[in-house]
Amino acid sequence: MRMKPQSAMQAFEPVLVRNRNGNSPIVLVCDHASNFLPSEYGTLGLASEDLEKHIAWDPGAAEVARHMSDLLDAALIESGISRLVIDCNRPLDAPDLFWTVSENTVVPANQNLSAQERDRRIAQAYQPFHAAVDEIVEQRLASGLETMLVAIHTFTPVYKGVDRPWHIGILHDDDQRLAAHLIDRLGQDKGIVIGDNEPYSPEDRVYFTLERHGRAHGLACVMIEIRNDQVADAASQKKWAHRLAEILETGKNSIGDAHCQL
Repeated sequence: MRMKPQSAMQAFEPVLVRNRNGNSPIVLVCDHASNFLPSEYGTLGLASEDLEKHIAWDPGAAEVARHMSDLLDAALIESGISRLVIDCNRPLDAPDLFWTVSENTVVPANQNLSAQERDRRIAQAYQPFHAAVDEIVEQRLASGLETMLVAIHTFTPVYKGVDRPWHIGILHDDDQRLAAHLIDRLGQDKGIVIGDNEPYSPEDRVYFTLERHGRAHGLACVMIEIRNDQVADAASQKKWAHRLAEILETGKNSIGDAHCQL
């Protein structure tokens, strides 16, 4: 999975929406789909190989999400910019909204950002992404359509020298309607090591997109984190997409009303 090449012909799109009018009640989001850097950022002062690592994006996540979108006939909203420019899955007051150090890598161009530059990046990429999610969710709700929100991410097998044994993590808050079904069904395969709120949890402030667009409307929602060595090629990406789509397809039918009182 290599960095998308920039060219004079390649226009920056802050958000990509696929299958906008999908029939599935599931709406997919992929906050860290891309490692694309608009030309004005250069390489943010990093080596080119850094921009292919997990610090710049979630490798494999977009491909899995796109396959799932096709299999489920589900809408998918992707961020079109590297998380190193701005992390769309963070509240605006988060210290890692603009990563100054990601894992052990210093990001030179993110040091001492001015308020003007922060505001520019928010307007350039953050606001369009969240506006697109808002639009799709609110249109569905206004039409009386059942809606559930599922975020697709990947994580690195080793972080700061610590091995992560989980093949997949299912992240949730107190609403476990989708999470419990995923954990139960995935757990039927004894070869899969499942993290329940591992390697992250909402307490780490990584649940922001789902909180803002899902829980705020009382929607069933869940974050799926796949270890990125599990989706390192096209065949494994399709395998995981099929596995997760099948589980979610049965889950959406068993959950019933997707709304809850918060």
